[in-house]
Amino acid sequence: VFVYFHAVRKSAEGGRVIVEVDDKVAKVRNIKVDSRLDSTWDSREKIVAFSFDYCYWSVDPEDPKYASQEMVFQDLGTSVLSGAFRGYNICLFAYGQTGSGKTYTMMGTPVSYTIHFTLRGLFSRKDDYSDQTASCRVKVSFLEIYNERVRDLLKQSDRKKPYTLRVREHPETGPYVQGLTQHLVTDYKQVVELLEEGIAKRITAATHIHNASSRSHAIFTIHYTQAILENNLPSEIASKINLVDLAGSERADPSYCKDRITEGANINKSLVTLGIVISTLAQNSQMFSSCQSINTITSEGESSHADSPSTGSISGTRRPAYIPYRDSILTWLLKDSLGGNSKTIMIATISPASSSYNETMSTLRYASNAKNIINKPRVNEDANVKLIRELREEIDRLKTMLMSFELVRRNSSQLDDDRDGNLTELVLQNEMKVCLIYLML
Repeated sequence: VFVYFHAVRKSAEGGRVIVEVDDKVAKVRNIKVDSRLDSTWDSREKIVAFSFDYCYWSVDPEDPKYASQEMVFQDLGTSVLSGAFRGYNICLFAYGQTGSGKTYTMMGTPVSYTIHFTLRGLFSRKDDYSDQTASCRVKVSFLEIYNERVRDLLKQSDRKKPYTLRVREHPETGPYVQGLTQHLVTDYKQVVELLEEGIAKRITAATHIHNASSRSHAIFTIHYTQAILENNLPSEIASKINLVDLAGSERADPSYCKDRITEGANINKSLVTLGIVISTLAQNSQMFSSCQSINTITSEGESSHADSPSTGSISGTRRPAYIPYRDSILTWLLKDSLGGNSKTIMIATISPASSSYNETMSTLRYASNAKNIINKPRVNEDANVKLIRELREEIDRLKTMLMSFELVRRNSSQLDDDRDGNLTELVLQNEMKVCLIYLML
């Protein structure tokens, strides 16, 4: 989890700065306690602290703790690229109130924003594949979720009915958007053109906080496939990178028109659902971790007291809580990214002004919950090549055991022919499996 404090916007300049960063800890002054006359007897903490993986202070350039854009995006981009090159799915999403710098962090300027940094890294790696034994392919897609409906931002759609795409779920690959176009790109310039085309189509509107606030969620997906030669067999490692720019949360205002209120209600609905999903995933992860530690202690106790009656497994006494992914299009599409096969990075963008105190605390609690989620990412590689590699590793292990038994046979008068025969049979079986797989390919 990354926490990013941006400079105070002009609309919030009247408020004082109530946040400070100490290494990886964000400290917020509780203005509700400070503003009370009898705060001496108030039991609530005056300073609330939250710890994260990274905290960046980009408010005052004169401050010695100031983190430049290059520093932030170097850390973010490196994390994304290192996972993608190894074949993991990656998800990077920015969360925060309207005007806190989410869109700027994800799609701000070509010099520094996250998508460009990631793309430059991918295409520089693509250029490194000069030999014929390895190559890579890059495809991109760009969608928008507005009022719980999906639109392809890279396709010319009907003006009367632009939101016609449906979300489906594949039993193996998970949720996907039916009919979403994927564009094959060969260089960095092509991607920039597609990205700018999609950004221009996104829905924005003026709010009390921001003149061009994003009123929709946008997901820019990069499908990065590497073709390599492993064990003299062609193999592919595929990685899907989801870069998500969430719409800003903002309190409803009765002065807004009906369409704007409906729009805000749908944004808040999806963000509330996202919060519930993150909270439930964190709760399930903590429960799983605690059950594992209890079972470890129990098993150690049983091994030391063999005569005592078995207490059984404690992990089965509580079931994981239900996770409402389908309550929102956003959480349904990000199902695998939030709690499955993905390495997920959350960027919490925050305004340090006192006027944004409630939103700041809400965002920090949100990020603190997300920090507790434990995903199980795996490398997306060819299943046959993986099986061959595992069988060869097993063959090598069994051959090592056979050699050790040969040494024991020479140095001992007794011979365990049955065990030696079983090991030889296992080696032959595994070698037969490898040969069959080669013949099937």
